[in-house]
Amino acid sequence: MFDLDLWQEIFNTIRTNKLRTFLTGFSVAWGIFMLIILLSAGNGLKNGVMSNFAGRATNTMEVWGGRISIPYKGLPMGRRIRLDNKDLELVSTRIPNADNVGADLWKGGVVTFRNEFTSCQMRGVHPSLQLLDNIDVLPGGRFINDVDIRERRKVALINERLKTVLFKRENPMGQYIKILGAMFQVVGIYDLGDGWGNDNIVYIPFSTAQQLFNRGYGVNSVGFTVDGLNTREDNERFNAELRTKFAELHRFDPKDLRAVGIHNQMENYLQTMSIFNGISLFLWIIGIGTLTAGVVGVSNIMLITVRERTKEFGVRKALGAPPASILRLILLESVLITGLFGYVGMVLGVGVSELINAALEAGKAAGSESMNILKNPTVDVNIALLSTLVLMVAGVAAGYFPARKAIRITAVEAMRAE
Repeated sequence: MFDLDLWQEIFNTIRTNKLRTFLTGFSVAWGIFMLIILLSAGNGLKNGVMSNFAGRATNTMEVWGGRISIPYKGLPMGRRIRLDNKDLELVSTRIPNADNVGADLWKGGVVTFRNEFTSCQMRGVHPSLQLLDNIDVLPGGRFINDVDIRERRKVALINERLKTVLFKRENPMGQYIKILGAMFQVVGIYDLGDGWGNDNIVYIPFSTAQQLFNRGYGVNSVGFTVDGLNTREDNERFNAELRTKFAELHRFDPKDLRAVGIHNQMENYLQTMSIFNGISLFLWIIGIGTLTAGVVGVSNIMLITVRERTKEFGVRKALGAPPASILRLILLESVLITGLFGYVGMVLGVGVSELINAALEAGKAAGSESMNILKNPTVDVNIALLSTLVLMVAGVAAGYFPARKAIRITAVEAMRAE
């Protein structure tokens, strides 16, 4: 039942000690504000870094040739390891759980449409690259398919930037562009997405690129996906086994880390997640510590309040006031301060994080690359509300111990207090 007199007495006490109440409440509001800001910054940094993984499947493997750095069976150091179609066959047939196997070739050059031209990177790929690099083809177009590979078709995919430069306002679908003296038909346009930088990449069939660039021989790298590598130990073991199989094919020491390069996306992903889990834990510890300092401040203020009002509580007891009424009075005052100022801190923290997020989005829309460091630096509203609820529970605890001390004082002792 709502007790108007009780609340009037609480507000009267707060008005009597405005500065003290404000400073106490400010410490609580600052604590939850900093907790939300720290968590938002941590989430923004994590989202910014993790967006780099969005461009590729997390279980992607890539292998490319290097140079021999360890002598092996009389073969000289410095020998170049060049991958070819045998490496594709090796991965397809001898690597357990390997899927979506493909290779690529790169070559820089100029792409031309009528009188318009620009420099670009031609990349010969297999159809599996669409999954490996998570390439989003816009409606109305398609990616490289198996028929293109088999028949060495001269088809190409361009991105939206190349579309604007070469075709202006024309529809590029079905048009022919000139690459290294050969005409290629545009069959698709892909979305640049985040993290692509300013690269102008034209995708063409791998077999066609191999014929044009390398006289039908060699590859730059081999890519594929592998399932079941869920721990760091699994990935390290798989990397060693993969290197051993390539060493058998190309005759180099399996311990030679420079002979072939291996990029394990899952290994990098697990390491990054481990780092950010540690960062999140560290931020939680700092935020909770700051919040705890505010709650301790409330407890200290309530102890001072009890000490100042000891004689008043003695008079109440002498007049027959039950201990529960004194306990309720102190607890409600404590909960009011922590709850009200905690809510203010939560609203300010969420508001500031949303403003920062809006500023970052505006910066990205304006083309600022520096805005990619943080991405969506906000905190889940449920976490903010839960933090406020926990704060109010802590406020009850902060007020309970001073209140318990107050109700244990006898009326005679309280009347004698100065």
